[in-house]
Amino acid sequence: MVWEVTRTVRVRLDVPDDRKSDLHATNKKFQYCANRTSEWAWRYPDEACVTSKNEAEAALYDDLREETDYLHANLVQKAIKRATDDIDNCVDRLADGESTSQPEYDTFSIVYDKRAATYYREKVSLATVNGRVECDYDLPDNPEGTPHGQYLLNDDYDFSTSTVHYDSEADEFYLHAAMEQEVDASSPEKAQDSRVLGVDCNVDDHIAATSTGEFIGNADYLNHQRREFEKRRASLQQTGTRSAHVTYQRIGDRFGRWSTDYLHQCSKQLVAEAKRHGCTHIAFENLERIRERISDGKKFQQWAFRKLQEQTENKAELAGIVVETVEPSYTSQQCSKCGCTLEENREGQQFGCLDCSYSVNADYNAAKNVARKLALQLQRGQKSPAGGVFCQYALKSGVMTVSATEVASDTPVSAERESTDKHTPLGVGH
Repeated sequence: MVWEVTRTVRVRLDVPDDRKSDLHATNKKFQYCANRTSEWAWRYPDEACVTSKNEAEAALYDDLREETDYLHANLVQKAIKRATDDIDNCVDRLADGESTSQPEYDTFSIVYDKRAATYYREKVSLATVNGRVECDYDLPDNPEGTPHGQYLLNDDYDFSTSTVHYDSEADEFYLHAAMEQEVDASSPEKAQDSRVLGVDCNVDDHIAATSTGEFIGNADYLNHQRREFEKRRASLQQTGTRSAHVTYQRIGDRFGRWSTDYLHQCSKQLVAEAKRHGCTHIAFENLERIRERISDGKKFQQWAFRKLQEQTENKAELAGIVVETVEPSYTSQQCSKCGCTLEENREGQQFGCLDCSYSVNADYNAAKNVARKLALQLQRGQKSPAGGVFCQYALKSGVMTVSATEVASDTPVSAERESTDKHTPLGVGH
């Protein structure tokens, strides 16, 4: 199985002083094209917005080329695509009941692919309104171990569509270089070569429990930080003074950035746990099917679960690990030891099987069931998530096995691991 893995490297561009104005003029026309496309394609609330790049190009391309004194053809196309992609995201948010508005573009950000830019390991040639400008990269003296050395200067990675940005405070231009590599994963789809780590996500207590008995992150701490941030923003809004308004604008979406980094740490631990157990797959519950389990802060919890899964996928790709989803039905009610499925088996954070008397932390038990669901799919050669209860599984020699597909699990090896308590969340939060 082959994936394209993309890593973005930020590198300062050494732009000749007499060519900086050319880049600024190019950005102005690029943003003009994006704004014109946005104005044309945004039809809400009277009718459906246009999200097709081809449709927008057919309607606007010739006019935009003329109106921008024939800006490079590919830059016009990329501006149109940026606007239609952003409007497509807006349409998704509207469908989810979220508020949004027509995209507007007023910052310095130009999209360059290989037709408008020629990428080298130590420099780049960019198309502008006044011909090409060649810019050297400002590289560290010793790039080994840096993103520049790992990706930008690494011949295993190829340049892909990238963006040029401008820092007005420092008066510096930067290339956000997208570096791509094809990874041939050693974890194929065949069941006899597969080993699955199951993950159960949670609204309370820890953020994620794994089928190996690890409890990662702290959902209560994440929720507390969100509530405190929202209370502070609400207080600033109510104050109404100019100072409060300035503070409100300055803190912006500070919690969003903090929580993204927090979940980044959690996803790193999930992938590390999968690698430690030699797993070829990580199994999550299908996010679209767990909404009924979320009562408070529904949209935020869905965002957190989705972000954790996305970040885990990104990191797992590079490690050659496949991330899949399964139906969440019965994972919290079914005994991972004997298969008995009863609603009464679970009470809060404790799981106690009424049939075989197996007692364990409820989320740990659910994570093992999530893992086994994917193991069964792999064994049967299924591609899509399958619901229902399990059959014909056994616990042997400390590792749960379904035919030839193994479920990475912390089996009954100690009273500590198999108690109804859980470990302290690993490394993240309080």
